Amino acid sequence: MSVYHAGSRAIQDQAGVRDRADHVGRSLGQDIKPVAAAFLEQQPLLIVGAADPETGRVWASALTGAPGFVRVTGPRRISVSTTTGPHPNDGPIGVGTIALDPRTRRRMRLNGRLRPTATGFTVEADQVFSNCPRHIQRWESYETVDRTPGIPRHLTELGDEEADFIRSADTFFLATVHGAGADASHRGGNPGFVEVTSPRELTWPDYPGNAMFLSLGNLRTDPRAGLLFLDWDTGTTLQLTGEARTEFARDGARTVRFTFTEALWTPAAVPLRWSAPEYSPANPDAAR
Repeated sequence: MSVYHAGSRAIQDQAGVRDRADHVGRSLGQDIKPVAAAFLEQQPLLIVGAADPETGRVWASALTGAPGFVRVTGPRRISVSTTTGPHPNDGPIGVGTIALDPRTRRRMRLNGRLRPTATGFTVEADQVFSNCPRHIQRWESYETVDRTPGIPRHLTELGDEEADFIRSADTFFLATVHGAGADASHRGGNPGFVEVTSPRELTWPDYPGNAMFLSLGNLRTDPRAGLLFLDWDTGTTLQLTGEARTEFARDGARTVRFTFTEALWTPAAVPLRWSAPEYSPANPDAAR
């Protein structure tokens, strides 16, 4: 059975990469191998994407903890210790996760069914896979700092501060959904690769990647999406939820256009401070 649904297949065919996608798709499995377990348990940061069961809006969020706060507790299960997340009485939801180690430019994605627990949640894996380091910036080191998160500020439009924050970003995370669950992915480029085209709209180029088109395939069948921008120095986060669509140029280039309905700005949300980045050599030049 194919690991891809109809949305991803349609984008693969449009891009002419179905054979390559089939080859890459063989790396997707359900079991968490020992090397993947060791990687997960070393990380202080986990990105989680899902649809809010009450509103249906899709959000991407950053969870942090001392290495080991994400543990592999079964052949296909991770357990996350956190005070942030669904209430233990809530039912299971489809979720996408991504663990990213900027020091080594490695990333690992695990998608499945989240079930709340008394100490956080578990995820039973449907898909486990790693991606190449393309467009991941390298941060040599990080430190944990004592920060008190600021009061989250809800936005319906971007002001100058938020727009400049996005324009200066070299990384963000994208959450998308489909009928069977959710997915969280990484997007990277030189500062300026994300454009603010209006107080409620962003665009970014879809750079060539692994040819799976999981995110764009999801958007083809369900336009709901969530974005997370993170300041790797101050820990400030900007989360946006809305809808996205992919535009195709005659030369095959792809641009994603995102319109948001709600945003959440939280100063000092993440208690991690990373060193200055070394931009990926795969990044195309971007307007600054």
